[in-house]
Amino acid sequence: MTPMRAVVVAVALFVMAVSGNSVYAQNRPDFVDAAEASVNAVVHIKTTMIQKTAVYDNFFGFFDPFFSYPGQTQTSKVEAYGSGVVISPDGYIVTNNHVVDGASNVEVTFNNKMVRKATIVGTDPTSDLALIKVDASGLDYLVFGDSDKVKVGEWVLAVGNPFNLTSTVTAGIVSAKARNIGILGEGSNVESFIQTDAAVNRGNSGGALVNTRGELIGINAAIASHTGSYEGYSFAIPSNIVRKVVDDLLMYGQTQRAYIGIYPQEMDASLAEKARMKDIKGVYVKNVTNEGAAQKAGIKAGDVLTSINGNEVNTITQLLEAVNQYRPGDKVNVDVVRSGKKLSFTLSLLNESGSTDVVKKGESFFNSSMGLVLQPISKSEMNNLHIKSGLKIIEIRQGPFQGSGVEGYIISAINGKSVSSKSELESALANNKTRRVYIEGVYPNGMKMNFEYYN
Repeated sequence: MTPMRAVVVAVALFVMAVSGNSVYAQNRPDFVDAAEASVNAVVHIKTTMIQKTAVYDNFFGFFDPFFSYPGQTQTSKVEAYGSGVVISPDGYIVTNNHVVDGASNVEVTFNNKMVRKATIVGTDPTSDLALIKVDASGLDYLVFGDSDKVKVGEWVLAVGNPFNLTSTVTAGIVSAKARNIGILGEGSNVESFIQTDAAVNRGNSGGALVNTRGELIGINAAIASHTGSYEGYSFAIPSNIVRKVVDDLLMYGQTQRAYIGIYPQEMDASLAEKARMKDIKGVYVKNVTNEGAAQKAGIKAGDVLTSINGNEVNTITQLLEAVNQYRPGDKVNVDVVRSGKKLSFTLSLLNESGSTDVVKKGESFFNSSMGLVLQPISKSEMNNLHIKSGLKIIEIRQGPFQGSGVEGYIISAINGKSVSSKSELESALANNKTRRVYIEGVYPNGMKMNFEYYN
C-alpha cells in the first residue's frame, strides 16, 4: 500500500468512527433509561451506632468491673453511611447487613431529599443482607432481574452514594460470576458474588447493580482493594439470593437455609479421569451426609454433580449459590455423572436439622427481674458468632439495665448455664443461690463481653 493510500484509509476510518451513522455509534450501549429508572430507587442510609471501648472499667456505672484496666469507660455515638435499594412502593428497602449492623438509629434519604426514619425488619449475616422499612407510599422501586441469566461481559451499572455523593452511577461489565473472596468468614456463610469493573467505593455498600434494562441483578457489597478505595474490581450479591433472603425475612423473620447433603470437592484432571469424564467440569461428591437429601435421592460418593435445575455447577461456590436460592422442602432436579454415565435425581432439600420444616424466628418475651425484652437467635446467627446458645436484648425497660444501651447484646449464658429460650433463662435465674447474676455473651460485631450485677 502506498503512503498516500494509507492516509486515505486512515481518514476513512476516522470518519466512520465519528459519524452518527457508524457501526460503533449504532451499537454502543445506552445507559440513560437504566440510570433514570435506578437513581430514584436507590437511597442514602445514615446509621448511628453506640461505640464502646474495649476497656470496661466500672462498665455502665452499675456493673462490677471484669477488667481492672485504668481509665474511664467511654461511650460515643458513631455515624456510618451506605446505600439501599427500594424494592416495593410501600417502603421496603434492601441493603447490606454490615450497613445497619448494631445501629441504634437508621435514617434514609431519598433522591428527592425526602428523609425518613427506618426500622430494621430483619438481617441475615450469613449473606450480608438486611431488610429495612420506612413509612411511605408510592415510592419508585426496582424490580428483580434473574441473576442466573447474567452473562460475563454484559454491561451493568452500579448505583449508590460513594463518599456521601448521592445518586452516583458508574458503568462496567460483569467480569466473573460465583466469586468467593472470603470476606464473610467460615462456616455457613454464603459467598457467591458477581464481580464487575464498575467503580464502587465507600458508601456504595447496599446499593444497586442493574442491567441495561434497569433490573436489579445484585446488591453491591465489597471491593477488592489495598487502599480502601476502588482499584478495579467490585462484588455484588446476586439478585436471586437477595430475593430469597428478603422473602424469608418477610415471611419467617429469619433466613431458611436448605442443604443438599454432600461433602463437595473441586474437580481436577485426576478426579475427572476417575469419573470417566472427558472434560473437567462439575463438583466431585467426596461423600454424602447420612440421611441427607442427596443420600435419600440415591446420589453416592464418587458421583460428579454437574447441574441443579438445569444450571451448570462447576465450582463449590456455584453449588452454594444454586442451593441457597431454595428452602427446606423444595424439590430440585440434579444431574450427576457416575462412571461416565449421566444420571438425574430429584431431591427434597432439608434444613440443618435434617427435616423439611421451615423455622420461624423465636417470639420475643419480657423478663421482669432483668427488665429486658429478649428474643431467641437463629442457628445461622449462632454459627456466625461462634456460640451455641443465645438470647438477644431487643428492648430495655425499667430495671438494672436501664440506661445501659446494651440493645443488641446477645446473652449466651447466665451463671454458667446456657440460655436459648424463655424457660432456660427463667431456670438459670431461679436456680441462682446468691444475689449475684453473672452474664456471658457477645455483641453483634463479635466482641465478647461478660457482666455481673446484683438483684
